[in-house]
Amino acid sequence: MTLQSLPRLDGRVAIVTGASRGIGRNMAVALADAGCAVVIAARSTDENPRLPGTIHAVAARIEAAGGRALAAACDVTSEDGIAAVVATTMERFGRIDCLINNAGVMSLARTEQTTLKRWELVLRVNLTGTFLFTKAVLPVMRAQRSGSLVAITTGGVRMTDVATGGGSNAYWVSKAAIERFYAGLASELAPDGIAVNCLAPSGVVLTEGWQVASGGMQIPEEHVEAPELMGRAAVLLAAQDARGITGRVLSSRQLAGPEPGVPRG
Repeated sequence: MTLQSLPRLDGRVAIVTGASRGIGRNMAVALADAGCAVVIAARSTDENPRLPGTIHAVAARIEAAGGRALAAACDVTSEDGIAAVVATTMERFGRIDCLINNAGVMSLARTEQTTLKRWELVLRVNLTGTFLFTKAVLPVMRAQRSGSLVAITTGGVRMTDVATGGGSNAYWVSKAAIERFYAGLASELAPDGIAVNCLAPSGVVLTEGWQVASGGMQIPEEHVEAPELMGRAAVLLAAQDARGITGRVLSSRQLAGPEPGVPRG
């Protein structure tokens, strides 16, 4: 699948969580480039020298390129906060066609080094946040009889060898649970015309968050993925409903690769 063959999403509306930087930002920009109005939902309203990027900067970038965007401050663990984002989206755009659950906390510590507080934080943001936001948009999508739900996961779910970066920790567990949640949800929502899929990078995207959480881990060049690839994959999944791709756990290269002319890094 090449960039030229990506579908147009004119008239559609997407919410992308964790979209103030990294993969979320790249997906939001790609959706906007395809014609979609995008709600940039994240907690980052002010610049942080340690983790640069804000919802306002991403929205401004999209609007400067002629797209439509709405910056929405949101904590994905707050039901009230999520409800406010959904209500504001409906007031502004009148529909919700796609939700991409990208907000997440990464923790790769081994079991003995993982505190209960950290374990619960990772599960609350990654898993419960996906549950809460998904649940909040379902009445809208059911009424429309269409929609696309996407949860960002990782190929690390299937890695259990500590030597290759796997093992058992809160991050892998949270993503495995998301995959099981969405597998069941795909069957549940098929009669409503709603596609439900999980999307994983095929390699490591060297985002701002990765640089902070990885502890200086060096990634071989061949395992690094260009940031644009997840954006193209997101556009393809946003175009789906239950008649198309649904109930799948897909990688970015399966959907949108290879990466012709896209520099790595």
